[in-house]
Amino acid sequence: MVSPAVPAAPGGESAQESPAPAAASRTAARAREAVAASGLAQREVARRMGLDETKLSKSLRGARRFQPDELFRLATATGATVAWLLADSGSAAAPRPGSLPAAHGRGEHASRRLAIVERAWELFAHRGFSGVRMSDVAQAAGVSPAALHYHFESKRELFHETLRYSIKLAYDRQAAELAGIADPAARLRRLFALQAPQGETGRAEWSIWMQTWASAAVGEGAQVHAEGYGRWRRTVAAIVAEGCASGSFAPASTAEQDAAVEALTAYADGLGIRVMTGMIDAPDMLARLAAAIERTLRPHAPSPAAALPRPPLAAAPEPPDSRHTPTAPPTPTEGTAP
Repeated sequence: MVSPAVPAAPGGESAQESPAPAAASRTAARAREAVAASGLAQREVARRMGLDETKLSKSLRGARRFQPDELFRLATATGATVAWLLADSGSAAAPRPGSLPAAHGRGEHASRRLAIVERAWELFAHRGFSGVRMSDVAQAAGVSPAALHYHFESKRELFHETLRYSIKLAYDRQAAELAGIADPAARLRRLFALQAPQGETGRAEWSIWMQTWASAAVGEGAQVHAEGYGRWRRTVAAIVAEGCASGSFAPASTAEQDAAVEALTAYADGLGIRVMTGMIDAPDMLARLAAAIERTLRPHAPSPAAALPRPPLAAAPEPPDSRHTPTAPPTPTEGTAP
């Protein structure tokens, strides 16, 4: 998969080549640790990231800063999280324990498990749960049926793991991009753009979520759905709370903030379903959400709707095009190694 372009930092490549401050040096050190833990050669990591090996080498040495989409690709290729790479726990709400894909050892064993999840994620997203057989997944992942059943006893168990994979992709994107946006309204608009059903990855994630909603409605997978959806809501709520505290947003009481979060997340869900079913397109969705942010959180501010009818926001980055990406150690939490 190919990631859409992400705007470069001011100063272009020359700015990236400058010596990194302490935070960037810490990120470089953690990136080296993640690459080493993955069991992949640095050249292979660069290939799976779609990044020139020289640029990756400079970033790993701390002589060049990783760009947000590169951090996302590095996290997907190695199995670490962007939040751990950045030592950041605030830009996106952290998933609850058990909400991210489970690691299963190291080396070939772990690589095989992640290959199964990635291929299953693609198949379920494009064919639907009922249209995929376990033998289809085994063939796509290049493993035997016995190896597949060693890692996942049932198709339903495997499907739930693909939802956790979707949650990790979203969490990594948000951690990579949101921290650098100071204005709460702009950060909220970017959050919705990152999560919109646009691009191959965005639509695949929404397909998995919509199938999860359907199964949860009949009692299948309600817990894993609640864990993942709760993280999304907490991310929106944190931005709203920050904006209210700073005076950028109008709602003052906790009840008003909760009502605003409920309104915006429910509206985003409904609009996303309409995009997935062909009733509107993603730019229309983002324009309506931008107007809703102003209506809900800044009712007395001039509306940007006329100026921004179709916000030119980039789609979510695509994960690396890897057929057998190995898994790093269990997903790190703050203060631990990947």
